[in-house]
Amino acid sequence: MGWLHTARFFTTAAQLHQLPPVEVPEIAFVGRSNAGKSTCINTLTQQKQLAFASKRPGRTQHINLFALGRQGVTDAVFADLPGYGYAAVSRSDKQRWQQVMVNYLVSRASLSGIVLLCDPRLGLTELDEALLEIMRPRVEQGLKFLVLLTKADKLTRAEQAKVLSITRLQAGGGEVRLFSALKKQGVEDVAQLLWQWAHPATTQDAPAAPATSPAPAAPAPEPTEDDT
Repeated sequence: MGWLHTARFFTTAAQLHQLPPVEVPEIAFVGRSNAGKSTCINTLTQQKQLAFASKRPGRTQHINLFALGRQGVTDAVFADLPGYGYAAVSRSDKQRWQQVMVNYLVSRASLSGIVLLCDPRLGLTELDEALLEIMRPRVEQGLKFLVLLTKADKLTRAEQAKVLSITRLQAGGGEVRLFSALKKQGVEDVAQLLWQWAHPATTQDAPAAPATSPAPAAPAPEPTEDDT
């Protein structure tokens, strides 16, 4: 858990080509608007405003990067992608951002893991399944993949067991976990999994390669959209 608490803002970008290349594992957080993405990131890192929740869901169209690592060494990066599927966004804006996201998932060289956040009361939607299909070739090549069922505290134990079983069938071999920021359910389990993703056994004892350092004048992170 302590490793996650080292997270700090790295940079923000509106287009894929504006993201700096990094030489360490990059783990992306994706999901529909209001799935609880910002809350999840803040809970894992124990920082209340590392990822900001926008008052206008769906409006933000930036990728925010956060660096992790102790003693000034970056050994992993989190990428916070804007939520998708919010009705208030214009069709043209949706299409433009969806293309940016597709390009990121398909071509980002440093991408080593994806966390797809899902409200278990809704289950995996058509948009979620479309994203899974886009990711499938890279998952088959070894890309790590986790479906995180947020807001698990809103379900009974029986409901949790049912949605967990259904989602495992839909996830196509990816990991599935229940998560509740309110009850701290699944926090340690997910933290351990992300550590393993960022520090695979074959390289765990090797020196961490530093990522590109953020420019001193880097802008503040754009808010991302979701609720608690």
